[in-house]
Amino acid sequence: MDFLPIFFDIKNSTSLVIGGGVVAARKVAQLRKAGGRIRVVAPRLCPALRELVDEADFTHEPRGYRPEDLEGAVLVVAATDERETNRQIGEQAKARSIPVNVVDQPRLSSFIFPSVIDRSPVVAAVSTGGASPVLARLIRSRLESLIPAGYGRLAELAQRYRDKVKARFDNLTERRRFWEEVMRGGVAERIFSGHLEEADAAMDKALGEAGAAQPMGEVYLVGAGPGDPDLVSFRALRLMQQADVVVYDRLVAKPILEMTRQDAERIYVGKERNRHAMRQEEINQLLADLAKQGRRVVRLKGGDPFIFGRGGEEIDTLSAQGVPFQVVPAITAASGCAAYSGIPLTHRDYAQSVTFVTGHLKDNTMNLNWQQLAQPHQTVVFYMGLLGLPVICERLIAHGVSPQMPIALIQQGTTDKQRVFTGTLANIQQIVEREQPKPPTLIIVGEVVELEEKLSWYKAPAEPRRGATTPIIEQSDVM
Repeated sequence: MDFLPIFFDIKNSTSLVIGGGVVAARKVAQLRKAGGRIRVVAPRLCPALRELVDEADFTHEPRGYRPEDLEGAVLVVAATDERETNRQIGEQAKARSIPVNVVDQPRLSSFIFPSVIDRSPVVAAVSTGGASPVLARLIRSRLESLIPAGYGRLAELAQRYRDKVKARFDNLTERRRFWEEVMRGGVAERIFSGHLEEADAAMDKALGEAGAAQPMGEVYLVGAGPGDPDLVSFRALRLMQQADVVVYDRLVAKPILEMTRQDAERIYVGKERNRHAMRQEEINQLLADLAKQGRRVVRLKGGDPFIFGRGGEEIDTLSAQGVPFQVVPAITAASGCAAYSGIPLTHRDYAQSVTFVTGHLKDNTMNLNWQQLAQPHQTVVFYMGLLGLPVICERLIAHGVSPQMPIALIQQGTTDKQRVFTGTLANIQQIVEREQPKPPTLIIVGEVVELEEKLSWYKAPAEPRRGATTPIIEQSDVM
């Protein structure tokens, strides 16, 4: 290491900043955030620093640097626009054993400012030793997205309960194991989701049950999104990687399933037409039983758990049996597939509303409000409607929708196997017979489909978009 990573307490101490420009202002902001008193020596101040002249923790001496300015400073920042002056400040501060940072000159510095992830009282810092501040900021931005803002509140909870936990566990190993469970389990998740009172209650319960043979687990209903792993939320990823058991359906893409903890037990409960690996009532009870065994369970669902995902039925069972649960929403198939196909679900010139509806056949028909679905200036999205496509087209036309109404079929949307087929209500079935799309395929009906050819931006790398935007029969041939 070129620099020793340390955290320096500067509260109620004076830090000296020499220079009054925008770079100096950034350093002053960091020092003030850490509770330091700031003394700035510079002939002129930039606007950001001028705003601080009346603050109690800020003083300004409007002149150039003098060596005696170093007296009484716990640290020094040289941020003038004169390279030789900065060099002198660095040498003179080091001679007095005062920590000094010479901006953009790490070789002249005894410390550098890292890129900081602030989740106070949790603070993380990233440094490249001055080699590339831009890279340090990029790494920090990645960490910012991975570290929930609630980690600071979690640290505060740990501080409040530290003495209680110490009194409860004499053995250091048991104490450490307990804290690991708290930091990875339901207490932490309640903190992250903002349920602070519930977190305290869960912490008290965990302390009371510590050492019990069978503590209660928890169920996480997690939306896996439409297929692209990059669309999975950070919260979903965190829960997926800490679950003991993963219960998943057939719409969960394999790359997303591989993002779960590698040693977790995986249970497939997928449903296909006329072939169910497990009935819904059995899935509901399975989730409750696994949690009662003290296990953390991720119920991983394609799309969003509450949009044709039967998540409401599952948490109804969990609630009735006293099993803790959380729901993590996701990008539903309609939103994801439409976006990746260049089809806006609403558009000022085409559609002022959108309706999501199941296209699942029952006794070769669909019990839907066709009159409402046939209204103009809207977009209708059919989930699970590929098999029932002839019925959808026939019923919409029968209720007054033009046979020339555009329609799109999106197969395996957002993935590298995405295919998009567009046509009209009158000829889409012939396109289906030619192209043979396979489930999962989403259906979008509405004038917004006309924009697909113009706005389509995503090109699936694994397979060309055969059949997209090119009907096989001219309209005059089908009338």
